[in-house]
Amino acid sequence: MSEQAAAPALCGEANGKYDALLLENQLCFPLYAVSKEVVRLYKPFLDEIGLTYTQYIAMMVLWEKRSLTVKELGEYLYLDSGTLTPLLKKMEAQGFVSRQRNAADERSVIVSVTAAGEELRARAATIPERLGACLPLNKSEAETLYQLLYKVLHAIQ
Repeated sequence: MSEQAAAPALCGEANGKYDALLLENQLCFPLYAVSKEVVRLYKPFLDEIGLTYTQYIAMMVLWEKRSLTVKELGEYLYLDSGTLTPLLKKMEAQGFVSRQRNAADERSVIVSVTAAGEELRARAATIPERLGACLPLNKSEAETLYQLLYKVLHAIQ
């Protein structure tokens, strides 16, 4: 049996024919549930600055890169343009980003952070620390989890 096939046994020995279908034997379920719950923990902090979680992660990329195409933004966030376009339209209406056609390639749209978007960065600066205080992990555990999640993410791309 391969290491990957043995992974669900971490949650208990799978003895019966359908034990692999038990929710408690699924690695995907705690990943899904934790992701959903962490996003829920972000909500009150993000409500204070008028962003959804997806808008927040888009702004984090834009604060770092300043300007990039919708396609590039999607690559950073693992999101397609169909998801990003309405999100970016709302953020543009809020004044946080600007969108314009790429002069070199009319099919491409460039997204840039605006002055208001940059001001938002200062208001968002405490969110990571505040969210971290809500999680039952010490620094070492958080670093290990981060490394493991990115190991899985990069392996399945």
